[in-house]
Amino acid sequence: MRASLIQIAVDEDEAVNSRRSRVASLVREVSARDGSDLVVLPELWTTGAFAYESFADEAEPLEGPTYEAMSKAASEAGVWLHAGSIPERDPDGPLYNTSLVFSPAGELAAAYRKIHRFGFDKGEAVMMAAGSELATFRTQDTTFGLATCYDLRFPELFRGLVDAGAEMFVVPAGWPARRLEHWLLFARARAVEDQVYVLACGTGGAHAGVPQAGHSVVVDPWGEVLAEAGDGEEVLTVDLDPGKVSATREQFPALKDRLLGQAPPQRGARGA
Repeated sequence: MRASLIQIAVDEDEAVNSRRSRVASLVREVSARDGSDLVVLPELWTTGAFAYESFADEAEPLEGPTYEAMSKAASEAGVWLHAGSIPERDPDGPLYNTSLVFSPAGELAAAYRKIHRFGFDKGEAVMMAAGSELATFRTQDTTFGLATCYDLRFPELFRGLVDAGAEMFVVPAGWPARRLEHWLLFARARAVEDQVYVLACGTGGAHAGVPQAGHSVVVDPWGEVLAEAGDGEEVLTVDLDPGKVSATREQFPALKDRLLGQAPPQRGARGA
């Protein structure tokens, strides 16, 4: 299967509606040009991940304008579309950092509310509620697990996704440039320890004056970097072999030696 990661550069002078239309056009153009089966967008590309002051003003219901634009783009392009994440306003009041995935028919295939919010005692951590459920979606070829940005620092989330059947992780992000090496390290670590593909899609530009790392990256189950972007707006297109996940796990069956967090091994009767 072929995946394209669109590393959006968030320009604060570009209106949200204009960016939404531009990105929808990019989804259609990239999928037509590259023959993509899956297209991935970054975290909070409508507002910027560090533009905290705009979260409340730009928050939208799940089936809001971004949902409508991305659903249409997915169906017109005939691709699976991970539409990055939006500041979602729940009808009951809380804000969530919510990822949306659409099928080639434009139907919502999965939604994931980010569990680990960044900021410690400010920003996203206090302005948005935490999600509580893991999310996956299944294509004809494989199962994808969903995570977002800061989630990369919490390996237990990814082990949970492996237990749910995930063979590829999609991680949209708005990762700051000053911690670029952490971003690249964690993407490779999650791939190696869980023997999966990692598709990590970041943003370029600057969010509220915070330079973004960019460097979207695709890593295979052995930890090899298949493609890596620079720090501006860019598209990565990579061919993925879903069979490589099972082959890697058979060749080097480390996951079978997990003990912590697993049910105790069953022992046979003495003398058996």
